Amino acid sequence: MIQRSVIRSLRQHHAIEHATIALLGERLPGVPLMGRSDLHGFILIGNVETSALRSAAGEALARLQAGEKGLAIHPNCGTNLVAAGFLSGVAALVAGGGRRRSLWDRVPSAILAATLALTVAAPAGRWLQANVTTEGEVDGLEIAGVTRLAGGRISSYRVAIRAA
Repeated sequence: MIQRSVIRSLRQHHAIEHATIALLGERLPGVPLMGRSDLHGFILIGNVETSALRSAAGEALARLQAGEKGLAIHPNCGTNLVAAGFLSGVAALVAGGGRRRSLWDRVPSAILAATLALTVAAPAGRWLQANVTTEGEVDGLEIAGVTRLAGGRISSYRVAIRAA
């Protein structure tokens, strides 16, 4: 079984990643950014300056530590996509099931059910982020460093996080 501290670390790093991307999004509107958290911190992919990323990551951590837990929730998180895909897929499967009706009779029900499920997906994704995939309580952590990684047309960076 995975230790609770490992899961908590991943959730905390994910929260800092989201907060950093939110701040960079405000400072650099229109610049596409993507992140992936791991046990050492997170990787950020996007054309930003190292100093801008370092500043945003430091501020993101400080604001989370000051109680701005909402920064841990990001509308473009992959958790939202998983929630939408799962809910709409299950809804379509359930509504479109049954062999007594023809395919053409089942398709409209499946589409309607999937569409209704998608209306629930956004709040479900936010709930999952807040309770499962991120942890906004990040006291005792610090940004250990920001390093630009080599290669590629799009810049990528390692943001290292450690216990203070």
